[in-house]
Formats: sequence, structure tokens, C-alpha cells
Amino acid sequence: MADITLISKEQARAGFEFVYQGAAPVCRTCPFRHACLTLDVGRRYRVAKVRPVEHPCALQEVVANVVEVEPISRSLLVDSRSAIVGSSVDVGRFACSRLDCPNWDPCAGPSLPVRQRFLVQSVHPSLAECRIGRTLKQVEVV
Repeated sequence: MADITLISKEQARAGFEFVYQGAAPVCRTCPFRHACLTLDVGRRYRVAKVRPVEHPCALQEVVANVVEVEPISRSLLVDSRSAIVGSSVDVGRFACSRLDCPNWDPCAGPSLPVRQRFLVQSVHPSLAECRIGRTLKQVEVV
């Protein structure tokens, strides 16, 4: 079953990708909030299908289309013991001050949610570099 949401008519085209940022204060009183606010905050999505239904959007002050979306996989670093295809992992920003580490962004960077659950789709066979000594593997998650 596809996830449904509303996005602006300009962005409502198959293949359009976006990161869901969550609800704004104006969304609390919107009559369409139950259709629109169904996605996971911080997760990346791709529009799979545009439906011919339109609604006004108070947040963007434009007409919005109903669209079917699918989550997009992304690379993350997880503890090597959790790196199992098909497993569910909780990932969040790790407290690390080693900005010189090549893996700082997918491990501790601002693009990560504070805490979110992902499904592991594939695991890179070798260990990822960690300048503070953690045993990490790179995984593709959705």
C-alpha cells in the first residue's frame, strides 16, 4: 500500500524527491491534515504517482495535489552487530567531534534525524572507518 500525502501542484510529478519536514503550526487546523501528515519526519521520499485530486494548502498558499510516495533508500553507518539485511535498526546522531573523519556526516551529521527506525536493505562487506574506534558498517536503509 502506498503512502499518500499532499504536495504543491508544481512539485507533483512522478520522480520528484523530497525530505518530509513535518507539520507547521498552520497545519493543525487544516481539514486535510490526516491525508497530508502521514509520513515520517526526516525521511526522503519519491513521488510514485500523481492522483487527479487537488486541495488548497494553507501552508504553501497554493493548490496541492494528492500524490502516492515511496521511501528512498539512503546510506548510513550502524554498529557492525546491527548490520543484518532485513533487520530494523534505530539510528540517530552520534555525539562525535571528529569533523575530520570521512564518515562524520553519515554517522553524526545534521542530515540524520535525532532518532529514527530504518529497515536494512543491504550491508557493505567491509568495516567503515571510525576515528574514535567504533566498529561500524555502511548499510543501505529505507
